[in-house]
Amino acid sequence: MTLYAYTDGASRGNPGESGIGAVVRTESGSVVLRFQRHIGRATNNIAEYTALLELLERMREVPCTRLVVHSDSELMVRQLNGSYKVKAPELRRRYERFVSLRKALPFGLEIRHVAREQNREADQLANEGIDGGPGLEQAASQV
Repeated sequence: MTLYAYTDGASRGNPGESGIGAVVRTESGSVVLRFQRHIGRATNNIAEYTALLELLERMREVPCTRLVVHSDSELMVRQLNGSYKVKAPELRRRYERFVSLRKALPFGLEIRHVAREQNREADQLANEGIDGGPGLEQAASQV
């Protein structure tokens, strides 16, 4: 079964207070997983990577054969797909963690870039993560 994920990281200020969010759906649109979290002070790119890495960690326990991840971060998607080099040390560490996680995943993975308008739900979750501040650690809901 193929699942479709949308992830986003948001930062108010760059760096600034940041949050992450993601939603995973079946082909028919049913929600399988949804989360949001405040991550403290970070850059937007760090928040984007953090959202993706947390999604992949959580997906290790969700049965599927393929996961298609959508992100509006062109930089991150191009780095993960090998079009751009990862030069910044703080992003390099996260990129290396992604590579390690990807090898251990029990399903196929595809990362796609989408326009911001196609990523509204994940964007809203990431912003709710910021608004909730350090006290908001909304548990993932699995359906």
